Amino acid sequence: MLLIVALIFISLLIALGFLWAFFWAVKSGQYDDTETPSRRMLFDDRTNSKNSIKTN
Repeated sequence: MLLIVALIFISLLIALGFLWAFFWAVKSGQYDDTETPSRRMLFDDRTNSKNSIKTN
């Protein structure tokens, strides 16, 4: 019985740690702009001529 209580206590501490990390991420602005990173790869037109393969 003592083992079950200890495991429940440890799991609650871990859950509270994840909840704290989530609130910290929201507070620090990690979720402010979720649309731009997905569109950024569509407009990345930089090509490196040394690394590109030429085909005839």
